[in-house]
Amino acid sequence: MTATELGNLRRRLREQIQSGLDLSRDYTDAEVAERIDEVLLQEEELRLLGVGERRELRKEIFDSLRRLDILQSFVEDRGVTEIMVNGKDRIFVEKDGRLRELEKGFDSEEKLRDVIQQIVAGCNRVVNEASPIVDARLPDGSRVNIVLAPVALNGPIVTIRRFPEKPITMERLVAFGSLPESVAALLRLLVKARYNIFISGGTGSGKTTFLNAMSGFIESDERVITIEDSAELQLQGIRNLVRMETRNAGTDGSGEITMRDLIRSSLRMRPDRIIVGEVRGAEALDMLQCLNTGHDGSMSTGHANSAGDMLSRLENMVLMGSGELPLAAIRQQIASGLDLIVHLGRLRDRSRRVLEITEVTGYEDGEIRTQTLFRFAETGTRDGRVEGVLQREGSLQAREKLRLAGLPEDLLDA
Repeated sequence: MTATELGNLRRRLREQIQSGLDLSRDYTDAEVAERIDEVLLQEEELRLLGVGERRELRKEIFDSLRRLDILQSFVEDRGVTEIMVNGKDRIFVEKDGRLRELEKGFDSEEKLRDVIQQIVAGCNRVVNEASPIVDARLPDGSRVNIVLAPVALNGPIVTIRRFPEKPITMERLVAFGSLPESVAALLRLLVKARYNIFISGGTGSGKTTFLNAMSGFIESDERVITIEDSAELQLQGIRNLVRMETRNAGTDGSGEITMRDLIRSSLRMRPDRIIVGEVRGAEALDMLQCLNTGHDGSMSTGHANSAGDMLSRLENMVLMGSGELPLAAIRQQIASGLDLIVHLGRLRDRSRRVLEITEVTGYEDGEIRTQTLFRFAETGTRDGRVEGVLQREGSLQAREKLRLAGLPEDLLDA
């Protein structure tokens, strides 16, 4: 049976199964599966299929009725890191660092829209033509971005970013070659000493993964509050953990809860540390005020091409939050609040590496002063993999937090 014939058979069987369901009642998964089996047992054409093909057809029909249709098998595949839907007929999947286009698509744009509404309903979000862009998440924590018409011109756009089932630890990042063990040990020391650390990088550089790994250095008895636009962080081993997520406005335009609202609220919740999943706009001002009001040990991430660019982006984002603040005051707040910037990148072999670690040393003559502690230097390629070392270029200047925490300084100069 050809792929076209199999697709037509699947559509016909699904319609037959749906017609036998009472739409006024809420069926369990087991009841839907039982109904599918009843119809399949009566289908003559299935005799042309092998056992494996029939089993796959049954799963595809079930997924189209109760799950995410053709996307479900890729959501369940732990090797898949990204799923990209560009309209109903253009679907791309990234697995093991390689991107490929699927040979099949959704049966109709209406079916794709049904899947989209199922996704957003699962996390209390709304997306429609009046509000065509939304960030959501799947039950397993995967991040979803959705764009509809009139913004999307070639049909509904869905991008699903998958995260590992178990958070990647710093030990695993060292094993992957993302950074050397000595630098990981230094970062452990700085997190324990409550340095304020910002993680920057481009899209897909591993900022969230690295932040999760860094959180493994936080003492288990600390009270940590996470603030995210769409919940992605997977902090482990922290018992006193508070997780908060923004909320979009309702259909009447009311009820919106922004990152700025959550950051301000978190200050009244007696946090030891505040972790802002990603800073994108005006909330940068509130985050900096947290860092400058005694909440040491806080962390966040942001998009930038280098540590220096990240500082410039933070300036621009703070200006968005308060156009009245002079640039000098903004730079003073950044210099006073941030201690360290860890910049990540994705190299041409698709490996993710720490490319730069920069210390923010202060504010002088109207400029934020920094020094590079480590910088990645490429040494060549072997078997298609980029090789290089994270070279030390400087030694940490600000050591007062280490002394106050009673931690050794010997690793700083090793």
